[in-house]
Amino acid sequence: MTNNQKRTNVRWTVVALLFFATTINYIDRQVIGLLKPYIQDDLHWTEADYGYIVTAFQVAYGIGMLVCGRMLDKLGSKLGYSVAIVIWSVGAMVHAAAKSVFGFGAARAVLGVGEAGNFPAAVKTIAEWFPKRDRAYATGIFNSGSTIGAIVAPIIVTAITLQWGWRWAFIITGLLGFIWLVFWWILYKSPAENKRVNAAELAYIQPDEEEKETEAAASEAEVSVSWKELFRYKQTYAIVFSRFVTDWVWWFFLFWTPDYLNKVHGVDLKATVLPLIIIYAMSSIGGIYGGAVSSQFVKAGKSVDFARKTTILLFALLVLPLNAVPYIHNIWIVVLIIGLATSTHQAWASNIFTIVSDVYPKKVIGTMTGVSSVGGAVGGALASSFVGLILEWTGSYTIIFMIASCMYLFAWLTLKLFVPIKQIKM
Repeated sequence: MTNNQKRTNVRWTVVALLFFATTINYIDRQVIGLLKPYIQDDLHWTEADYGYIVTAFQVAYGIGMLVCGRMLDKLGSKLGYSVAIVIWSVGAMVHAAAKSVFGFGAARAVLGVGEAGNFPAAVKTIAEWFPKRDRAYATGIFNSGSTIGAIVAPIIVTAITLQWGWRWAFIITGLLGFIWLVFWWILYKSPAENKRVNAAELAYIQPDEEEKETEAAASEAEVSVSWKELFRYKQTYAIVFSRFVTDWVWWFFLFWTPDYLNKVHGVDLKATVLPLIIIYAMSSIGGIYGGAVSSQFVKAGKSVDFARKTTILLFALLVLPLNAVPYIHNIWIVVLIIGLATSTHQAWASNIFTIVSDVYPKKVIGTMTGVSSVGGAVGGALASSFVGLILEWTGSYTIIFMIASCMYLFAWLTLKLFVPIKQIKM
């Protein structure tokens, strides 16, 4: 009998594994942004060169999302995640051997293809281990790894660079993925196969009634869903577009904030550590809190549609102060405003990832997460080149901050109008 049985909590161990994978994912991708002033002086990059290198990552990331999402739906989270982290860890280490803009671009491309597997795998895993009422909260926790990675990266990268040089920063951070892989293979099994999951926890994990119907229909059909099939639904277009207009803002903060603090406020690599820690600590809180707010709405009896969209709107309003950043000379006020914006993005991400699992059946969650992330990657790629060119032409971040400040409200309106949050039967 499971009624009186104390529930195990293996699902939270799974969340911890996803959290650490996401942390490593963001450490590896942020290294180049932190080292930009060093590498730029050493290899004589222009701002446009750096923009193209960042774009190479994002284009590869977008392509990788299409491939990885579908691969994960076919191979499963365990094997698919493993392949992805091996590729991105190798890609991270290869940066150390690069000597030209092309070489760095190629290394970024390998990194991008591998890192593309992280979020489809994590979102798919969360959908398998958590009911709808807990998914946004669980997603917020693992996604906070992105901000923890951004916090830890300046500390690690600065220490390694000052001791051994910037090339070793790529090598050592790249090795972290292989360490994680050992724990993944030892600890991870699906809920039904995991002997540490008791009957009470398994019953708690079981899908909601709506999902049970959808999954049963999918099981009977046993039909593989194509990308083309996904685009029969307006929800797909709206989610992809929402990622397109918002994800680049996060990329901008990730890759350009150290440079902004250096160029505009005269903050060098050593002094950048504390501002970045503050910014990304705020981001981490936002990611978890954004998921928690949404989950609390559901637990309070509100519809899933109301919970996700209201949470997104509340946080989107907090991005508007970005307009003021170029006109503020106090660095700590700037740091707090940027931190508020990055916090908003993480709250947004916790909910948009969860919306995918709310709307689509489990058999296509990996594929749809990949497809939606392509929108984000394309937006990021275009924006990175745009940012680089704008800085070349104007020498100012004003236009960039102005555009970034209104993107989340635009995305919320798109979701409000075109994404009814109820599960599609495919």
